[in-house]
Amino acid sequence: MSNRLEALRVFCTAADAANFRDAAIRLSVSPQVVTRAVRELEEELGEPLFHRSTRGVQLTDFGRQLAERARAAVGGVDQLFHRIDRRALSQHAGTVRVAAPSVLGRRLIPQALAPMLAAHPGLTLDLRLSEQLADVVGQQIDVGVRAGPLRDSRFVAKPVGRMALRVVAAPSLIARTGVPQSIDELARLPLTALIDRSSGRPWPWPFSRGRQMTVSAPAFFTDDTDAECAAVLAGLGFGQLVAPLAEPGLQSGALVPVLDAEAPEPWPVYVYRVQRSPVPARVRLVYDELVRVLGGVSKH
Repeated sequence: MSNRLEALRVFCTAADAANFRDAAIRLSVSPQVVTRAVRELEEELGEPLFHRSTRGVQLTDFGRQLAERARAAVGGVDQLFHRIDRRALSQHAGTVRVAAPSVLGRRLIPQALAPMLAAHPGLTLDLRLSEQLADVVGQQIDVGVRAGPLRDSRFVAKPVGRMALRVVAAPSLIARTGVPQSIDELARLPLTALIDRSSGRPWPWPFSRGRQMTVSAPAFFTDDTDAECAAVLAGLGFGQLVAPLAEPGLQSGALVPVLDAEAPEPWPVYVYRVQRSPVPARVRLVYDELVRVLGGVSKH
């Protein structure tokens, strides 16, 4: 019997039984299997485990000490592979690493997942924020959220909504510059820019019919979406913000919409995970919950 764990399991049963035949009945194997397992353990350990006589078998002192340690070891391993415990471990006692854009990850995702995390105390969320499509392998990402195109056959992806882009400005800036009537006019006014961290250059502003505007001399630029929104609210420049950032200011009057007729098609929002198998239950749980909660909030 080459499997040490199985040999220890047979030995523990034999240690608790009256004799090897009784142990074999408990294990539903032949007495020869029990005898062979005990003999192989004795040869490997270099110590007799049982005193054998015509009246039966009795543990040696070494065998008694080994039995105590082996019961704990075998019991611990059996506990790991028990069906209910395995399900509990995979759902409740592990980390799920999620990648998301800042605009969704800073507030929305922690708030949206809070009830589920509270209901599963062993489940830990590791949230990584980036406007880039995550390096799912290098960063060991389990679940991702992406605003924009997602063309990668490695992913299981589900569209959950769409996210509009709005050009907006503070009323104080509008009072100074007036309302631009075209993209060319807008390009000559103070603008904010969001830096693409991978290239170090500002992201271009997309508009309808596939047009783009390069922000070549921004009045304010940053690599953080919240900081750009704050700059626009402060009147430092016109900005093209995603709807979840722009909507509160538009509703309160702190921001004014500009060139809505030129707005690009809203970006699709996806929840995705890598096509790994098997999928841990905790990963599936977070994936399904993100699909559910983002489906209700990202369709601006």
